[in-house]
Amino acid sequence: MPARSAKPVQPIWCPGCGDFGVLAAVKRAAANLKIPTHELVLVGGIGCSGSIHNFLEINGIHALHGRLLAQAVGVKLANPALTVVAAGGDGDGYAIGMGHFVHAFKKNASILYLVMNNETYGLTKGQASPTSQIGFEGNVEPPFHAILTALSVPAPNFIARTFSGDPKAMTAILEEALRFNREGRGFAFVEDLSPCVTYNDTYKLWREKVVDVQTLPGYDPTDRRKMFGLCLDQIDQGRLPVGVLHRPADTEREGLEVKLLGERPGPARSAIDVGSNRAQYEKLLAALA
Repeated sequence: MPARSAKPVQPIWCPGCGDFGVLAAVKRAAANLKIPTHELVLVGGIGCSGSIHNFLEINGIHALHGRLLAQAVGVKLANPALTVVAAGGDGDGYAIGMGHFVHAFKKNASILYLVMNNETYGLTKGQASPTSQIGFEGNVEPPFHAILTALSVPAPNFIARTFSGDPKAMTAILEEALRFNREGRGFAFVEDLSPCVTYNDTYKLWREKVVDVQTLPGYDPTDRRKMFGLCLDQIDQGRLPVGVLHRPADTEREGLEVKLLGERPGPARSAIDVGSNRAQYEKLLAALA
């Protein structure tokens, strides 16, 4: 039978949702880098943002709740030639997915993790999420700051934050993150401030609070310690730091797939026919006898 592919459908998001900006920026970044559609894989999480792969004519997987990073890393290790993007929300990534989130920085596989943070569980009607402010829907816990956690892990990752209200800057940052991945340099994490216009419309508030870290005195994305302090200072002042927060100074290929596989093609593209592997198969069978 001829191969069949699913066609993209119209987004189901509410008009004005910040996720539309992310969708547009992903399209533009991939097009500007001329990434072939058959080489781009998007692993979606659970929640409104997790359906993003359904709106693109590329390879896509709807992952289990909180497990999209594990599946994305598996795809990259199976076929390192693919450009792999994991995309989900703050509830998916910073609650049930927190364990995978923290370990992804240490593993450093060359994938892009794009988190759409709206400070609420939008799909399930606006409950407080790990990033919600005190007082939102009765929340009494301080919000989780993903960028501070990301900067606290001493690994050669690319770390950035964007705002759906500035799609041009977001596209440029996603391009840089994807280039970082495609060069085998490691893990790229981009958190996008993506307002939920139905349950937590923060467009006006966030537009007043965002500050581009490149405009701040002492900005140096290669100095993790200095950037942590700079971001913490901005957060303490009620501001939202955006821009490239960490960019490794060296150009070494530090991706997990490079360390494990070297220049080998990965299991998905390896020859497994009996003819070219007979000696190895016979050696394996002899060891089991």
